Amino acid sequence: MSCTLEDPTLERNFKGHRDTITSLDFNSNMKQIATGSLDSCVMIWNVKPHTRSYRFVGHKDSVMCVHFSPSGQLLASASRDRTVRLWLPTVRGESSVFKAHTGTVRSVNFCSDGQTLVTASDDKTLKVWTVHRQKFLFSFNRHINWVRCAKFSPDGRLIVSASDDKTVKIWDKNSRECVHSFCEHSGYVNYADFHPSGTCIAAACTDNTVKVWDIRTHKLLQHYQVHSGAVNCLSFHPAGNHLITASTDSTLKILDLLEGRQLYTLHGHQGSASCVAFSTTGDHFASGGSDEQVMVWKTNFEAAGYGDVLKKQKTTNAQAPDVSHRPHVSHCSSSLSVQSSLRPEARHVSAHPEPDQSDHSDQSVSDTPISPTLTTTLQHIVGQLDVLTQTVAILEQRLTLTEDKLKECVENQHKISLQLQSRNQSDL
Repeated sequence: MSCTLEDPTLERNFKGHRDTITSLDFNSNMKQIATGSLDSCVMIWNVKPHTRSYRFVGHKDSVMCVHFSPSGQLLASASRDRTVRLWLPTVRGESSVFKAHTGTVRSVNFCSDGQTLVTASDDKTLKVWTVHRQKFLFSFNRHINWVRCAKFSPDGRLIVSASDDKTVKIWDKNSRECVHSFCEHSGYVNYADFHPSGTCIAAACTDNTVKVWDIRTHKLLQHYQVHSGAVNCLSFHPAGNHLITASTDSTLKILDLLEGRQLYTLHGHQGSASCVAFSTTGDHFASGGSDEQVMVWKTNFEAAGYGDVLKKQKTTNAQAPDVSHRPHVSHCSSSLSVQSSLRPEARHVSAHPEPDQSDHSDQSVSDTPISPTLTTTLQHIVGQLDVLTQTVAILEQRLTLTEDKLKECVENQHKISLQLQSRNQSDL
């Protein structure tokens, strides 16, 4: 009996924060979700229905990031008050605190061995600490603007960082050197993380793009332009075949990395979607936003074989596929190569939760078969859009070069003018 493909469904939504949710993480025991918020609080949500949540108060300013230790027995939080706190995620909410940076701490992340932490800050540095004594070990200082995010690789050997200096950098924890710097973004880089294989990274940017690079060859593997607003966060599925993104345009997008295509657009948040994360098993993912809500979704599509995506085209709420908003993707040869010439159509999943309820919210799904002729036509349109996207990208590069040359000419002319003025004054 073959599996049937199901769209992601909204299972629960939590409301308790009093400001934008900035970060969230699943406990490895799958029983808890932690969130941080601009309201200066950390909250622990128990996934089991009808179980009360915990509110941890201790930070004196906005909480920018939360992350569970691999064992799930500790929770780290980073704050605008320049400190990091390590919490016991129990009802008592005991914590230890240490001043980590001279600026806002944007990010905190446990190494896979649970022994070290990496933090990133507006003071332009990354710092590595021991977990047991919160002892400072060493720092990385090559960024020239705020560092938004820092993450350990799955094996703990490397660290990736994302910065407002428009770069993504890879660091070697042992040699304490910058291994490579990716400088291809035209906007600030909000977030970056390693693929579960540890061979590539993905970065989310304020220029509305998501880029995937191979860290061994330093080549750009995939370039997604599927959002109409800044991309704030992303998360790889543990299996490595899918990536989910959260954007200021209020949507979540699920991308198929093997096909280099958008699979789903999820509508639910009222306002910016600021954070998103898959659970450790990949069965669920959660999102948070400026609407102060945490939404917990059931993944569903992982239960089906990939062939089912191609065989069965579905939309929710009897909506036809939105051809006018097809994803624009530039493809490069990579280990994430296209496995088939057929590509699944993007589906739009809408969620309309009640603001103050945490009940299960179901969605009606209808099957809408698409004729082979229409599928071929849509694929042709997508192909043409890809060509147009690449053409525009080339034109943008040429325009940038022209602007740089023009700026250089103006600056040289200004220097010559100043020199002439200086000579005239000296002659007088």
